[in-house]
Amino acid sequence: MATAWRIPPRGTQYLSTSRLEHHLTGVAEALRKLKDRGYKLIVITNQSGIGRGYFTEKQYRAVEAEFSRQIGHALIDATYFCPHLPNDGCKCRKPSPEMIFAAAQDHDVDLARSFLIGDKKSDMECGHNAGVKTILVRTGYGKETDERSADCVARDLEDAANAILHGIP
Repeated sequence: MATAWRIPPRGTQYLSTSRLEHHLTGVAEALRKLKDRGYKLIVITNQSGIGRGYFTEKQYRAVEAEFSRQIGHALIDATYFCPHLPNDGCKCRKPSPEMIFAAAQDHDVDLARSFLIGDKKSDMECGHNAGVKTILVRTGYGKETDERSADCVARDLEDAANAILHGIP
């Protein structure tokens, strides 16, 4: 059976296993700090590349597995993803808080003591919609995201972890 893949438009940033290592500097150490202090680490992500036909769920899971391998298999407690397109009208796509609510229920998470770290306005809106504090990291899309949408702004994931552990202003 032949498979036809659509090529993402130029300038679109979809993560692949070949580009993953570039994005992981300091990530394992930052996540380990949080994990060692008892935080549950749950990934909440929109993956519209699946819905667009740029990659399959199996390919996304391969990137997720490689991420886990590179940072250490025991760090991430769970991953929730939305494969839908922005205009599909689904209830799970960020900025909807539904994936956070599902994770909170599945993993006994106290949202009042939780944080969402992200680099997009939709991440900040999702966190606020779920009633969690938000931290905008200035990596990836965060370099151009309006910081007024966040409760706190951090240089990178390590800076965000330190903000959590030392009390967000």
